[in-house]
This record gives sequence, structure tokens and C-alpha cells, in this order.
Amino acid sequence: MARNITPRSEDYSQWYLDIIKAAELADYAPVRGCMVIRPTGYSIWESIQKHFDDAFKETGHVNAYFPLLIPNSFLEKEAEHVEGFAPECAVVTHAGGEPLEEPLVVRPTSETVIGHMYSKWVQSWRDLPILINQWANVMRWEKRPRLFLRTSEFLWQEGHTAHSTKEEAMEETLRMLEVYRTVMTDILALPIIPGEKTEGERFPGADNTYTCETMMSDKKALQAGTSHFLGQNFAKAFDIKFQNRDGELEYAWTTSWGASTRLIGAIIMTHSDDDGLILPPRVAPVKTIILPISTDEAKIEDVLLPRARELSSSLNTALGGRFTAVDTQFHLRPGDRFFNHLQKGVPLRIELGEKDLAGGTARIVRRDTGERLDIPLGQVAEKVPAILEEIQQSMLKKAFDLTRENTHRVKSYDEFKEVMGTDGGFIETWFAGSTDDEKKIKEDTGATARCMPLGDEESGTCFFTGRAGARKTIFAKAY
Repeated sequence: MARNITPRSEDYSQWYLDIIKAAELADYAPVRGCMVIRPTGYSIWESIQKHFDDAFKETGHVNAYFPLLIPNSFLEKEAEHVEGFAPECAVVTHAGGEPLEEPLVVRPTSETVIGHMYSKWVQSWRDLPILINQWANVMRWEKRPRLFLRTSEFLWQEGHTAHSTKEEAMEETLRMLEVYRTVMTDILALPIIPGEKTEGERFPGADNTYTCETMMSDKKALQAGTSHFLGQNFAKAFDIKFQNRDGELEYAWTTSWGASTRLIGAIIMTHSDDDGLILPPRVAPVKTIILPISTDEAKIEDVLLPRARELSSSLNTALGGRFTAVDTQFHLRPGDRFFNHLQKGVPLRIELGEKDLAGGTARIVRRDTGERLDIPLGQVAEKVPAILEEIQQSMLKKAFDLTRENTHRVKSYDEFKEVMGTDGGFIETWFAGSTDDEKKIKEDTGATARCMPLGDEESGTCFFTGRAGARKTIFAKAY
């Protein structure tokens, strides 16, 4: 166990913060609730961003950028939306040394300003669909901030689309939910459950909200991303009208969807251990680190370092990118160099010492299991990609196994309270309650309705109200 990291079993919250500090992912900013994302953390975000951006573009979306500041009157046009976000808004009242005629809100999300622009751009059915995404920062004034999970300012992407029919907009909503599920599962190795939010958990102003829920290693849930079917609510508020094929005026149907730097928190809490960060290879910016090791400086400079750089180049070719680095921190002891990369979650460490070079081998150490392998130097570039893929699949299986083993099924509220008070985890049950019922359950147990899983059309008797026709619903305590 690392001395600078509190064990999970002692204090999970402190363990999480210790990992962020030890891996140099982020630090606290001077403004309460805000964070500075350090280079290691930002490189992970860039990797996440690239995978999502590629997936968005494959589905026909393009990137644009909209303003940080939104007229306060825009938020007031959609009543449910402004009610949902009003407590979290930061408002600018002065600029240039003078009071503003109208206060400006620092965007908590961009449906309103984008709706305003779409109303200018859309006249005919030929102008639709509009498929736009933006990478941006937003601000929601958090009362209980936590690095990556809940900060007052955070980075994210938000997609906003407009369509000519309800069916097309709903198809888009579910398509993007599946894009999220695919990237989060295949790249981040997160055990995603896609589902629909209950009315009490729905995005303000949406007709339907769909979510990717995932279990953390402490058995709490995390909402990893959401996709919203907005119906015609924002189109009516911002007058997004188009002339259909029959020459009649209609309101457009819109969607929005987003995922944020919260995903870095999800990676930490899903995969890491008491020694530090563990990164799934597909999202790791540095997948292998090569460490030339010797007490003879001349040997390092003349022999080991050139060979390490050759090995790095061949590995980068095999991996299809700049995913390998050579450690040159020769002022540190080998153990400290090892530990530095271990705490930062680099999936594979390759040790290249004088004995290794003389024997024609390299020692490869897996971050996830600590397994050590001695591989002939001529086979390293061939074998490393397969080892990385094995790590990726092993981490995904471990995460899904944890979710499966900690998902419980109950039929009564008494059973619900007993399980949530002892075992925790996810509870899968039938639910047909109201928003007030959800509030009562949360007050009693701390658990909320995370989602109604997609693809399950069965119905049953509600565990809370006894009503028939209830949908299968997952409850959990959540971040």
C-alpha cells in the first residue's frame, strides 16, 4: 500500500482525493468549487474527448461554439428549465465598470442560446436536421464540490440537434445514448446500464431523459452521461419553426446530450486501488513507459537510452500513435521511478537494465495485476498490443462482475430498506410511484431511482405502492 494514499477500506472519500493528488490529476483553484486540471489529468481528458469526438463525427455531427454568457431572459422563456437551474446559476450584473441593462447568466447548459440561434437558421424542412456538438466549459454553483465529480466549473461536450419529426428526434436521442454506452464500455471499461430516467430525475424541460448509469467500487451509482428528448418544448419557447413539405409551419423537435470531466472521476473510482490510479489501456495517454536502468551513467547515455528510444519508436508504430514514453528521471532511484508511473496509472512498465539488454529481454510489468513478464526484445512490439488488450478486457470484466455481484432484487419496501441499509449496491425492482414517492424513498434510505433499464418490456407489481403495471427500475445511493 502507498503511504501517501488512504486505504479505501478506511475512508473512501479521502482515498479518492489522495489518488487525484498522487497521480497529479487536478488541484483546487483559488475560487471555491473550481479546479485546475493538471497536465496528467488533462491528457486523460484529451483522450476521452478524442474517442467521443470521433464517434460523434461518424454519426454525422459537426462541432461549433456558442457564447459563455446567456441573457437572463433566455432562461426565463422555458419555465421548467429555469426552475431547474436557477439555484445553480452564476449571474454577471456589471461589466466595463457599469451595471448591465440585463443580467447575463454564465451558461449552466446551452439549450436556450442554441435554441435562439436555431430559430434564426431554420426556415424550411430542407434546413433540418441540424446536428451540432460543442466542447465547452459550463458553470453550476455547487454547494458540495468534489474534484471531477461535482465542480462549479467543468468541461464537457453538449450535443444539440433539431429535427422535422418526433420519430427522428427520438431516434437521435437513443442513438447518442448508444454512442455513449459504446465509448464508455469499450474505451473507459465502465459497466454501463443504459436506461430512462423517472419523472423525478428528468432533465428540466425534457419530455424524456435517458442515462448511462454505472457502479463505482464503493457500490454507489454515478450518472456518466445523459441524452434528452426535448420534444417541442424549447422549439416553442424560442420559436424554432419550419415550413414542412406541405407548406405548413411546424415547430421543430429537438434533443440534447452531454458527458463531462466527471468521467475521469468514474475511471478513478471504478478501476483504481490503494497504490494509485489504474487506467484502461484504450484511454491511457501513455500506454507503456520504458525505464532504462543502470548505476553507470555512461552505459545509460551510450547504450540503454538509445535502445529504449528505438524500442519506444517500434512500439509507437505497433500501437498506431505516440503512446509510449521513455523515463529519463535518472536523478531518482529506480523504485521511485517505478512508483511514479504506477501511481499515474500507466498500464505497462517496461524495465530495461544492463542484464536485460545482455540477455536480450525486457521485463514488462502490468499495472492492473502486478504480473511480471520477461519478453525477448525482438518480440516486445509484437506482444505488447495483445497484453494491453488483455488488460482492457480484464478490467472491463472485473467492473461488470462487481456490478452483477452487488445488484439485488427485492419485492417489498421493508426488504428494500434492509438491503440498502446493509449491503448497498444496486436494487432492481418494480416501481410505479410518483415523484413524491421517490422523495420519500430518498428521505428514508438515501437511495434514488437511477434508471428504468432499456430493453426490458416486462411489468410487475410496484414494491412501494402495490400498483400493477410497474416498470423495472434500479435504485441506488449515488454521487
